[in-house]
Amino acid sequence: MRVGVLTGGGDCPGLNAVIRAIVRKGERVFGDEIIGFVDAWEGVMERRTLPLTVETMRGTLPRGGTVLGTKRGSPLDTPDGVDRVRETISDMGIDGLIVIGGNGSLTVGEILFREHGIPILGVPKTIDNDIEGTDLTFGFNTAVQIATDAIDRLHTTAESHDRVMVVEVMGRHSGWIATHAGLAGGAAVVLIPERPFDIAEVCERLTRRHARGRFASIVVVAEGATPAEGTLAVPDQTHDEYGHVRLGGIGSIVAAEIGVRTGFETRPVLLGHVQRGGTPTAFDRVLSTRFGVAALDAARRAEWGSMVALRNNVIKAVPLSDAAGQTRTVDLDLVTDVAEIFFA
Repeated sequence: MRVGVLTGGGDCPGLNAVIRAIVRKGERVFGDEIIGFVDAWEGVMERRTLPLTVETMRGTLPRGGTVLGTKRGSPLDTPDGVDRVRETISDMGIDGLIVIGGNGSLTVGEILFREHGIPILGVPKTIDNDIEGTDLTFGFNTAVQIATDAIDRLHTTAESHDRVMVVEVMGRHSGWIATHAGLAGGAAVVLIPERPFDIAEVCERLTRRHARGRFASIVVVAEGATPAEGTLAVPDQTHDEYGHVRLGGIGSIVAAEIGVRTGFETRPVLLGHVQRGGTPTAFDRVLSTRFGVAALDAARRAEWGSMVALRNNVIKAVPLSDAAGQTRTVDLDLVTDVAEIFFA
């Protein structure tokens, strides 16, 4: 077989481990040829490729980012995009494409398979852990560990100065990173997109904590967290070229408001893209490797239109439609029954 591979959307720790596993299983077990397309769908449409062999992938297991490069956008954004993808696959003798991506990339893949008959197989990737159909995505464990390490460090400086530190983490539509890092890092408050917050209640919690002699606090805020209607004024949102809301800044808004309302010295900390970069954890390296091996096996079985997924610690192929156009949100029982016992 000749199998194409591309990485789409944002970068994520573990991408290279997935590619490495696909190449290893394909080349060494089946004698397949793996074709890497550079810069996501743009590379497919323009036929820009990178040789992927066991030799070229050596040393990439612990390496962050993606050797293939990645960009946003898809063939659906241009009138002739789908035809160009179909022509590339036909002219290059490719049996199918393995798309390693998040919600957007997998949704595009599902549309290309369902409406245009293009053989697509998905691998779920996002640090946000918000893809439906799988219990976990690679990159999430690494992002949580990075955020937790940062919170651990912020505790000491906050306690030295009796400060409130407001830590903004990634999480556009879901608060998985914020919830897990807040729980692991001993935060006093966690604010997530799934539950609009009342800034007055946040300040009341911190004031009660202060009255008990705890003069330093950590507040973790997901970038997509929003205030309940009428509780806090925020600037109008802008959008990028793909129609996505530009996020980032809610941590600074919350920090400023806490300072004004409580009088406590408050500092915002934006972790930003540091959560995406660097070496994947051992857990994510193993999960990525399992996904890559399973993806190549699914391609050999011609299970196009499916996505490899982790369910009950078993990797299996599930319909791409299970993930397309959907967002997996945090189970609020985790917040109310577990995390909030330790908050404030």
